[in-house]
This record gives sequence, C-alpha cells and structure tokens, in this order.
Amino acid sequence: MSTTTHAPRSVDPSASLHAEALGLATNHGRLAGRRIIVVGAGQRTIVDEEPPVGNGRAMSVLFAREGASACIDINKEAADNTVAQITREGGKAFTDVVDVSDIAAIAPAVERCAHKLGGLDGLALNVGISSGLSLPKMTAEAWDRDYAVNVRSHMLFAQKALEVMVPGGAIILISSMASQRANGRNPAYESSKAAQIALGRAIARAGEERGIRCNVIAPGFMDTPMGRDASRRRPDRAVTVPFGRQGTGWEVAYTALFLISNESSYVNAHTLFLDAGHMGGIVRS
Repeated sequence: MSTTTHAPRSVDPSASLHAEALGLATNHGRLAGRRIIVVGAGQRTIVDEEPPVGNGRAMSVLFAREGASACIDINKEAADNTVAQITREGGKAFTDVVDVSDIAAIAPAVERCAHKLGGLDGLALNVGISSGLSLPKMTAEAWDRDYAVNVRSHMLFAQKALEVMVPGGAIILISSMASQRANGRNPAYESSKAAQIALGRAIARAGEERGIRCNVIAPGFMDTPMGRDASRRRPDRAVTVPFGRQGTGWEVAYTALFLISNESSYVNAHTLFLDAGHMGGIVRS
C-alpha cells in the first residue's frame, strides 16, 4: 500500500474531499459582526514548495471570510503572513505578538485585542509544543515547558477572556487524538492534550452563567505543516487513515467555525474528535 496520505489538491468525493476541505467553498457571513481572537494564527515554515495550510492560519482566514478575527502568534512574520492573506481577500485582521509561555504577557494581550476589536465574541486557542521525549528520557524542565504552553497558557487566556467576553461568546481549544493514545511515546504532549479536554469542561462550567460556551476539537492525523514534518520522520505514520488521506487544516477550521458560531448554541463542554472515524476503528487496509 502507498504511504502517501497527503490530502489531494482537488475535489474527490470518493475520498470525502469537498470544496470546504480545500478552502474553496462559498462563504455565507456566518460570523458577521463577531470579534474573534485566534491564538496561534501563523504557521511554521517547511521545505515543501506548496506547503499545506495549518490549523491556525485556516481558522483565521476562514473566520475573516465569515466575519472578522484578530491574529496572535509568537512569530510576528508568521502572523503577518496570515494577516496579509486575509487582507488580500478583503477581510480584516491584525497581528499581536505574545509569547504564551510568559505568564505576565497573556492578559494584556487579550485586553489589547479586545479593545482594538471593540469587544470580544470568541477565542480560538491553537498553540501547542512537544519536546518529543519518551518517558525514560523526559526531564522536569521539558515537561514543565510543554505544560506551560499546552495547558497553563490556555487557562490564562480563557481566564482573561471570560472577564472581557460578551455574553453568548464561545471559546475553542485544539487538543489532539494523542490525548487518548500512547502510540507516539510522547507522554508530556499526550497528557497535556488530555488535560486540555478537562480544562475545556472547566471553562464551560465557569462561563455557563453568562452563556459563554467552551468546546474542544481533537484532530487525528492532519496534513498540516506539523503533520507533514511528522510524516517525513515516520513515513508509515498515517497509512491506515480513513478515505486514504489525512485531514486538512480547512477541515479543522470549518469544525471550529461551527463551534464558535451561534449555530452551535447548545453544544457545550464537548470534545469533537476530528479523525474521520479512525479512533472508532474505521481504517484503510
């Protein structure tokens, strides 16, 4: 069987690949007038001539197509490139740079963005790192660094967002299928992604009195810049994915669009596993 599981570049219904999955669908103003912050709006640079879109950039661009978004990233150039794409398409967005491992930087960043946006209706948290260390090689420093970015920063962003967000807003966390599996031998990443799911429920509980929802998306194997790099290191990483392909950043973005919009007004404290049924035993043999 071929080990090429990247998403094709054209519509292919037999692979459950449609215009939405390629970022080519018609937009419908589903977030018109809403003010949204995307944390982790840039994406890493990889060697491919035509790199796939990352989750954060896809969310930012799609939200802007459907309304407006603010872009936050530790890498100004990466966020600026996302803003440039949004601007070329006639949307509105801006860059705000923050190191999410800096405890003191998070609340002021949320305040700045909310002020510039004229309020806050939504927050999408798409930041995560991985030391890649197995349990025998794990260090306390590496463990704390992964948790500072993957869990603590999410708590601090949500804490401040709950203070300034208007009633009826929504928060999204991006976890991972790794939260449920030990296949990667990557305990800090796997357990921190599992902690995000519990944190999402806690945020939902804290926001309930003001109608602020929080949900978690847990993608499976994705053909994003990070996923493409992982596949280079492990060519057999995703050969059994359903439909014979990995997911796209646009598919994460459309899931996020639903969860951050008013269309999902009664969906709360939920984790959506975006894996084409992989964890349910649907595999390509």
